[in-house]
Amino acid sequence: MTAAVSRLAVALAGLPIVLGLAWLGGWPLVVFVAIAALFALHELYRVTRDFRPLVLAGYAGAIVAFIGLQFGGIEWLALGLLVTLVVGFVFAALADTSASRTVALAVTTFGVLWIVGGLAHLVLIRETAIDGDGGDRGQLAIFTVLIAVFATDTAAYVVGRLVGRRKLVPRLSPGKTWEGFIGGAVAGVFATWVANYKEGYLENWEAVVLGVAIVGAATLGDLFESMIKRDIGVKDTGTLLGGHGGVLDRIDSLLLAGPAAFYVLLALDAVAP
Repeated sequence: MTAAVSRLAVALAGLPIVLGLAWLGGWPLVVFVAIAALFALHELYRVTRDFRPLVLAGYAGAIVAFIGLQFGGIEWLALGLLVTLVVGFVFAALADTSASRTVALAVTTFGVLWIVGGLAHLVLIRETAIDGDGGDRGQLAIFTVLIAVFATDTAAYVVGRLVGRRKLVPRLSPGKTWEGFIGGAVAGVFATWVANYKEGYLENWEAVVLGVAIVGAATLGDLFESMIKRDIGVKDTGTLLGGHGGVLDRIDSLLLAGPAAFYVLLALDAVAP
């Protein structure tokens, strides 16, 4: 099975599951996202093992963050980071190691902030999106983000493979091209606009603004993970998802797109503060 076929198979199998749980929301979505976050954290800590990340502290912070998010909202996300810092400090202080404790704690906390913080904003979008009359629009909002990111990633990959010539950021990701980026941007903005067309949630211009934010953040998220992998010297963070690599390789775009979408929607009064 070629990498392209494997990527397509994983996407077709996984997208309905993700969309179904996004539709349900509540604890089913929180549990699913938390499991994905723990897998992604495991992959990050595995490829950065030379820095001696404090794995249990990271897991504890992730679990506390998602439980707090479900019960208390965005303010409780900070509790997960605080738990990571406190537990990580205790572990680092007690560890008998010649490695840098500061670096170990930094890598541990960074993983929770990046991965857990990014995915948690998707849950926030699902639970707090409202229309002008205060009606629940969480299903539409999270579907918009997920489909826009999927459209951006897929179009960028296909267009880049077919006609890509000019490298986007060769020092970070030699495979990404300007042609692919433009194709992905058009697809992502169009998908955002179509998802909201005549739905009474966002105005046309607001949907375009949201689409631009999602496309930009998704692209940066992909490049950000590429920078980390290139710096560490690995091609993929894992092999769990076949041609997609690991869980972290699959969700990297969402880790920045989720927060970007949430704060744009907040600025547009399309989510409850």
